Amino acid sequence: MTQPRILIVEDEIALAEVVRDYLRSDGMEVEMLSTGTQAVATDLRKGHDLIILDLMLPGVDGLTICRELRKTSDVPIIMTTARVEEIDRLLGLELGADDYVCKPYSPRELVARVRAILRRRRPPGKATTEEPVTRLLIDAERWQATLDGTDLELTRREFSLLAALAARPGRVFSRDQLLSLAFPDDNDVFDRTIDSHIRNIRRKIHAVTEWEPIRSVYGVGYAYDG
Repeated sequence: MTQPRILIVEDEIALAEVVRDYLRSDGMEVEMLSTGTQAVATDLRKGHDLIILDLMLPGVDGLTICRELRKTSDVPIIMTTARVEEIDRLLGLELGADDYVCKPYSPRELVARVRAILRRRRPPGKATTEEPVTRLLIDAERWQATLDGTDLELTRREFSLLAALAARPGRVFSRDQLLSLAFPDDNDVFDRTIDSHIRNIRRKIHAVTEWEPIRSVYGVGYAYDG
């Protein structure tokens, strides 16, 4: 099986080297760039499987690189930033990045996110015996969500929220985005109400299994990693 090819665009060389070593130990090929100037041309020429892209770079910043890449490429992008409030701004810009990570981050967690994104994008026919079986089934007509064959007995709002998250696995959503997606006509639902609904969904999931498909992104919102 071909090794995944990862491009790290990061001007903190020591951090980039640590991430590179973790990725290589996980069986991936890794290339590093310390400026953004040639990042777009490098990816288009070499065709990486995923890019880990820092927001603040000398030359061309990560925001510009992501926008330019999305004009011609759907390569998965994980954007990193040193400021959590930047993630909320980036989400609002709808850049098309696949995930966002705030520094300082755990290299092990970053590798896990890389694996999850690559697994979701594996072409048909490439699945292995390790490929996870779909455990959560969403039935929009019946307003029913079943996990491992068990009805989660969600309320209407809980169902709408879980369905919105599950429709885009791995995508990080801010609370405001989830309000618009899950409750477009409910004027009495506020951003912090999202947290309460998420707690209830998790509680009902944990009543069936210890599986934790909903990931919290500190200071930003949530993502579904099922």
